[in-house]
Amino acid sequence: MVAMSKQQPVATGKVYLVGAGPGAPGLITLRGVECLARADVVLYDYLVNPRILQHAPAGAERICLGQHGRTRLWSQAEINAALVRYAGEGKTVVRLKGGDPAIFARGAEETETLCRHGIDYEIVPGITAALAAGSYAGVPITHRDHASAVAIVTGQEADDKAGLALDYGYLAQFPGTLVVYMGVTTAPEWTRALIEAGKSSDTPAMVVRRCSFPDQTTWRCTLDEVAGRLESLRPPVIVIVGPVAAVSASGSWFEQRPLFGQTVLVTRPAHQAGELVEQLEERGASVLLQPAIAVREPRSWEQVDSVLARLHMFDWLVFSSVNGVHALLGRLAAMGRDLRALAGVRLAGIGPATVAALAEYHLRADLQPERYQAEDLADALAPDAAGRRFLLARASRGREVLGERLREAGGTVEQIVVYESIDVTQPDPDVALQLREGRIDWTTVTSSAIARSLWALFGDALQQTRLVSISPVTTATLRELGLEPAAEAAEATLPGVVDALCHR
Repeated sequence: MVAMSKQQPVATGKVYLVGAGPGAPGLITLRGVECLARADVVLYDYLVNPRILQHAPAGAERICLGQHGRTRLWSQAEINAALVRYAGEGKTVVRLKGGDPAIFARGAEETETLCRHGIDYEIVPGITAALAAGSYAGVPITHRDHASAVAIVTGQEADDKAGLALDYGYLAQFPGTLVVYMGVTTAPEWTRALIEAGKSSDTPAMVVRRCSFPDQTTWRCTLDEVAGRLESLRPPVIVIVGPVAAVSASGSWFEQRPLFGQTVLVTRPAHQAGELVEQLEERGASVLLQPAIAVREPRSWEQVDSVLARLHMFDWLVFSSVNGVHALLGRLAAMGRDLRALAGVRLAGIGPATVAALAEYHLRADLQPERYQAEDLADALAPDAAGRRFLLARASRGREVLGERLREAGGTVEQIVVYESIDVTQPDPDVALQLREGRIDWTTVTSSAIARSLWALFGDALQQTRLVSISPVTTATLRELGLEPAAEAAEATLPGVVDALCHR
């Protein structure tokens, strides 16, 4: 919904109060993503999934409003003042809240402040945990036989609240489901109040912690057991109370996914990590990102430009990576040329991802080997290599086997470096800590270069995680480093890596 201040705005900026949903990054609304895309400043709650922040522009200022046990939590007055200050500077501000801004999120206090200062705002609804729990925890919040109504209840009243507190007598007789928010520390009080008001102590209940996050945890119990169950838990937690909590079900589809509860470290370059991250999260993994290598343009395009000017002289243009495809064809366009420059040149790609990258430019590969290693590509090209001229688009480092074998088969080979592969030298401190403490279940290793860079970054700490290798070549490199992978992909592709994890 859209709300405008009653008085003429005096600030040039605008504030969006956006519900980020309960945790899973895909549960933010399309409108929420649109608002983030135009943000200059994002003020976000610590319970917001960090993946959601990727929808904001790279240059947007991202400000976390504090985290329990780690950093000081901002007061509501400080948050209100920041909204006014940034909007007063003419900035577009997104106030990103967990769940829905209108449900136990103090959204009303923020909109009242914005109205007083004549600041335009919009409220973007989000999925609240009570609604998500029905889908993600396998508990129907309503049920035709057990609950035709739902009450969303706070487990913690404001200290300075005027007027009556919750009417536990009414709640005890409520003919439906109770969903209690913010009730961890006060569980002994509110559960006792419900029981004393007439709610049966053996009323079914379910505790749901971190709903829709990869480490979501659920417990079935009874009302009189809730307080004991919550003693050792930290927020965010909701408690579902009522007959629906005992409805027999096969369990949560969310928690039955093959990688649920597993933390996986993805080490590919940041711009190429998305596909693997998505596939892992789809299967339930909690994913951390620590690029081991980075990709950048060559220091000089002189050699590449010289070769591209005589593309017509080659019989084959051979790509051994997706990066090579984008780098070479991007440079061709930068030179003011188009795909007609490839007329008469046959194209080879090492694997399905590389062939798919060619297809993005409406190019069809003439050859792809059945297996996806340099040796297999060389074997596929070798029978017709004699007298042929090959152009290999490659990285600044890598094995020489492809060029060597084509020359042995009688071909003329020219190689050009179309992108540089460089090691990342500074690890993310949080990733390094989790690795040392053994809290990362799996680490993906998708090339020999990544294997060597990981060793330089983390050394013996890699013994605290299980490694999954993309191919026998990468496995051999790991073994040279004294590391034994716990799994190896049957097919040297990203889906192959994911399958290897799912079947361990």
